[in-house]
Amino acid sequence: MARKRRSFSSEYKERVARMVVDDGLEVSVVCRDQDLGETAVRRWVDQLKAERTGQPGEGRPLTAEQQRIRQLEEENRRLKEDKELLKKASAFFARELK
Repeated sequence: MARKRRSFSSEYKERVARMVVDDGLEVSVVCRDQDLGETAVRRWVDQLKAERTGQPGEGRPLTAEQQRIRQLEEENRRLKEDKELLKKASAFFARELK
């Protein structure tokens, strides 16, 4: 019977990845103790290492700093889109008034 797909919080993923990176535990040991798949844990470890070097990594950010960076990048993207839309609208309305 297949396992039901589980979801984990970013804090939990970071804590598990820190066990491997900071505490020096083997991935297989952490997986056995936490009842996790090796692929997921290795992905979390890679994500944590990337975030520590300032890279965005793949997937959802683990650390609070990277989560905040992603949030600000999204806000920045939306503001740029709004600015472009207003720029086009003002050019359109300026043309209509002539």
